[in-house]
Amino acid sequence: MKEKFEKLFKKLFSREVILYIIFGVLTTLVNWGAFYVLNSLCKMNDNLSNIIAIVLAVLFAYFTNKDWVFHSEAKNFKERLAEFGKFMAGRAFTMILEFGLDAFLFRTTIPKMITKVVITILVVILNYFLSNFFAFTQ
Repeated sequence: MKEKFEKLFKKLFSREVILYIIFGVLTTLVNWGAFYVLNSLCKMNDNLSNIIAIVLAVLFAYFTNKDWVFHSEAKNFKERLAEFGKFMAGRAFTMILEFGLDAFLFRTTIPKMITKVVITILVVILNYFLSNFFAFTQ
């Protein structure tokens, strides 16, 4: 039993998972920071600021995950383009899932912030697995 626990602990706190969490936090800061600069300082429209902030955050996530977390082995432009497409498809899937779950659960008696936190955790976990086993594989 102890060996199984130690093996699980090593997987949960591997260098890859820790880097994924660190870059996930930095991705969130890119999103929030870009939104703040565009919306509050540049006085840009809310929705446009949000779209640009999300795009910047997803691009930041792609490059940090590709190079630092999952160590992409894509060798040429075609492979990198395919990898980027899979990464974006995975993020689009989880974004649609998040929106749908939020819309559905916001209609229940569950407090909205609890719903948002739980679904965000689910999305982060799904994004990890989609990146690890779908986007950054050859």
